[in-house]
Amino acid sequence: MDVYEYALTVIFGQGFFIFFVVSAFTSLYTIITGIVCELKKGGFTVTSKPWLQFYPPEISTSIDYERIPIQAYLTRAATKFPTKTAIHFMGKELTYKEFYETALKFANYLQSIGIERGDRVAIMLPNCPQNAVAFYGILYCGAVVVQTNPLYTERELAYQMKDSGAKAIISLDILYPRISKIVQQTKLEHLIVTSIKDYLPFPKNLIYPFIQKKEHGVAVKIEHRGMNHLYTEILKTGKVEPIDYEFHYDEDLAILQYTGGTTGPPKGVMLTHANLNANVRMCSEWLYKCEEGEETVLGILPFFHVYGMTTVLLLTVMLSNKMVLIPKFDFETTLKAIDKQKTTIFPGAPTIYIGLLNHPDLAKYDLSSIKACISGSAALPLDVQDEFEKVTGGKLVEGYGLTETSPVTHANFLWFGERVTGSVGVPWPDTDACILGLETSEPLSNGEIGEIAVKGPQVMKGYWNRPEETEESFRDGWLLTGDLGYMDDNGYFYIVDRKKDMIIASGFNVYPREIEEVLYEHKAILECVVAGVPDPYRGETVKAYIVLKEGHSVTEEELDQYCRKHLASFKVPKYYEFRTELPKTAVGKILRRQLIEEEQKKGESETRISS
Repeated sequence: MDVYEYALTVIFGQGFFIFFVVSAFTSLYTIITGIVCELKKGGFTVTSKPWLQFYPPEISTSIDYERIPIQAYLTRAATKFPTKTAIHFMGKELTYKEFYETALKFANYLQSIGIERGDRVAIMLPNCPQNAVAFYGILYCGAVVVQTNPLYTERELAYQMKDSGAKAIISLDILYPRISKIVQQTKLEHLIVTSIKDYLPFPKNLIYPFIQKKEHGVAVKIEHRGMNHLYTEILKTGKVEPIDYEFHYDEDLAILQYTGGTTGPPKGVMLTHANLNANVRMCSEWLYKCEEGEETVLGILPFFHVYGMTTVLLLTVMLSNKMVLIPKFDFETTLKAIDKQKTTIFPGAPTIYIGLLNHPDLAKYDLSSIKACISGSAALPLDVQDEFEKVTGGKLVEGYGLTETSPVTHANFLWFGERVTGSVGVPWPDTDACILGLETSEPLSNGEIGEIAVKGPQVMKGYWNRPEETEESFRDGWLLTGDLGYMDDNGYFYIVDRKKDMIIASGFNVYPREIEEVLYEHKAILECVVAGVPDPYRGETVKAYIVLKEGHSVTEEELDQYCRKHLASFKVPKYYEFRTELPKTAVGKILRRQLIEEEQKKGESETRISS
């Protein structure tokens, strides 16, 4: 997987979580410990938050949230800082006034073609001004954003469009052929097309079409008629007028954020305006040294991933700061952006920080502007944390969250207290957490390993059109994360394993069943199972174990080509192992965990031999 693919789907979506709880009896209140666990028939309540004693005075333990739609922050920023730069993109800049007015034009155009309150509109774009404009424009007309990965194949795209019921999609011209092939399978009525060159300054806008033709083979030309709409024409005809619609703070969806699972197809996570508003306000509390209108945020994390959306697209606008967008990630471009734009806030992932530290030209760039970095998606090595802080002079800490929580629930303190090695930190303001026993589903004591559960205003409304799966994900109001961990006596949480079979490869969430379904469609495959195996760079990578049908044959190279036609590149197995049979239970269920344990033992054996 190249670095562009990594940046185009990063960071959070898997889940590390929370813990706390002390076993107690019904109505027991202990003043000395401050812990109260109220156990009821069929439920429990956790009321102690030991981590709050370690909060610095600058961070509120509870927040008074404004009951406003998330797009209201853009309206406010445009009113307060109309001439301030909101977006920097490859030399082109938009002020907050321009950003706001363009978003309104987009909203009014959507309304003119029949998009109504509650309709779903998809965004299939890298990080570029059109992405930000479309996001806020969709919200301004009361519709719901459906975030879509530009790396999706036709198969994956068709599934998401059908499941969400999206009526319109905005995408790049180079992706138009892919989208047009699946339109008849969906409810899509409008295809809005834009190009990277639409926001490039002169002369880059003239040169780009030649670069595009070289990289993609053809220059795509689309006319503004029928179901096809050109973004550039929308900006010419759209009205700069606010749109009134009936707004319900706690109920109205802002986005459908798709996440996958090992027990079924990807699910649309319903995040309301209240969910996103809560999480972005929590984020601003945690970054209390960041100043309104004074920060520059690096937008490497893709907006189609909830972590990039919240920490860059939402937080930046809420604080009226500048976002520097990078559509195609590479280390040198990132270093140049930090150096020239004087980036102060840098949300990222371990692989990004590792790559920058190991870049041969690192010393040529000034990274001293960086104030704060919160890392997610995988464990952050201590030496990487120390070295990055030494190089930049800023703070780098690890956090935790998942798509279902908008996404952040935990983080270490940036500017306060001692560093707690190996921990994902403490719960954020207004966030509750506990550890539940795997067998009993009751709260466990400090230090005991169980499933992390969380509760807070950032927790999703549920899964789109999946009431049964929504119900299964909650227990007495607590969201079950599927992650295993424990909490220490001070309220710091630690992740030890994943209950789910999800693979996390360089920050990508990879779900085995989805890959297995594709493999099972191959005419030569009788049985297969997919698992994550250790990888020195990606943390984990994908391996497929395969049993072939009698009389059939297929090579690794042929399977690789086959999978790349049906799966995004980051999901394609890196290794294939052909076997005569797979380990199974007495009832025929394939034992994925046994294969993973075999790989772990193999790695331990190789380590002993090499040492």
